[in-house]
Amino acid sequence: MNHFEYRQDELFCEDVPVKLIAKKVGTPLYLYSHATLKRHFMAFYNAFKGIKTLVCYSAKANTNLAVLKLFADLGSGLDIVSGGELYKGLKAGFKPEKIVYSGVGKRADEIDLALETGILMFNAESIEELELIDQRAGLTGVKAPVAIRVNPDVDPKTHPYISTGMKKNKFGITAKASIEAYKLAKSLKHIDIKGIDCHIGSQITQLQPFADALENVKTLIGAIKTIGIDIEYLDIGGGLGITYDDEAPPLPDEYAKIIINRLKDMDIKLIIEPGRAIVGNAGILVTKTLYRKSGENKEFIIVDAGMNDLLRPSIYNAFHGVNPVVKKNKEEQLIKADIVGPICESGDFLAADRYVPDFKSGDLVAIMSAGAYGFTMSSNYCSRLKPAEVMVKKDDFEIIRQRQEYEELIKGESIPLFL
Repeated sequence: MNHFEYRQDELFCEDVPVKLIAKKVGTPLYLYSHATLKRHFMAFYNAFKGIKTLVCYSAKANTNLAVLKLFADLGSGLDIVSGGELYKGLKAGFKPEKIVYSGVGKRADEIDLALETGILMFNAESIEELELIDQRAGLTGVKAPVAIRVNPDVDPKTHPYISTGMKKNKFGITAKASIEAYKLAKSLKHIDIKGIDCHIGSQITQLQPFADALENVKTLIGAIKTIGIDIEYLDIGGGLGITYDDEAPPLPDEYAKIIINRLKDMDIKLIIEPGRAIVGNAGILVTKTLYRKSGENKEFIIVDAGMNDLLRPSIYNAFHGVNPVVKKNKEEQLIKADIVGPICESGDFLAADRYVPDFKSGDLVAIMSAGAYGFTMSSNYCSRLKPAEVMVKKDDFEIIRQRQEYEELIKGESIPLFL
């Protein structure tokens, strides 16, 4: 559930008309509901109360400082994949001992920063990375807390670009090689083995892949124990999907049940890393119709947001609901059209060959389910300014990221003296 609803044919975010926000802030803009963010986090927190669990919000989904602080204040941990996410997480108030560092390409300086900070653990994804963490920890004079990310070779039945737990994916160490990896980790002087990690993908709408991955990892934990290593933490990642169109993903309670049932005989601390499932339907992208254009074979609705603002439709052919901010009549007339942006690419669309409202110039358009992987994947392609971000709480709203200004496009750039 979310807090975007119509009242007398006008879309509201909580108790604020979206039209009012667009008028004051301009478009395009990202708009987030505080109540939805809190509700979705607490749904996971409460679902796992029967077992020792650390809910680590997956920062990559949405790293706005206000969003991060909301979760930090609720007691969340943080799943990060870069030094930048670590920096922002600390600025937002996350406790270092609740931060888990994943990702296949950690640089030495990022590892140093995490060691200096005192994070809960690294999820190491290769032998060379494990050796580098040991080396950097030795130079720092500490022992690095580490889990090894194991690839359980489970098909999550999602888009191939966001599948992460199969043999062909770049992530983790194969189950076959993991025992040797743990033996190596045990031999390294500056490594403190804390746990085991797996993550099979994103936008997963079935429970069985999670169950299969968990069974595979449980088997590995047993094998690791035979070489004298006790696993304290089991990090099962995230990946639970949301409703974009007609999907019916499991609820957090259902997701928790299959996990808790499989771990009830184990003395282990669980880490889960939901991201999209918390923030995805807590945000929308608001854009304005600029022009209408009739092609020979189709209608085009040209808006002021493009693929640089919301990339998912272009690279995943992802579906996002399209709603009018103000309905013109009770039964909105639908037309078949492409909703496209100003970018000089034919792949610049927010909806393609879809039945959508008959938007005219000046009409506001709400692109739904844009709270996850929206702003975080945005860019300055075509030297376009990144949009503003706004958060609503009840009947109040604040800009939580100012719209970029042109001067910011050249910040850090210089023209060399030889030109």
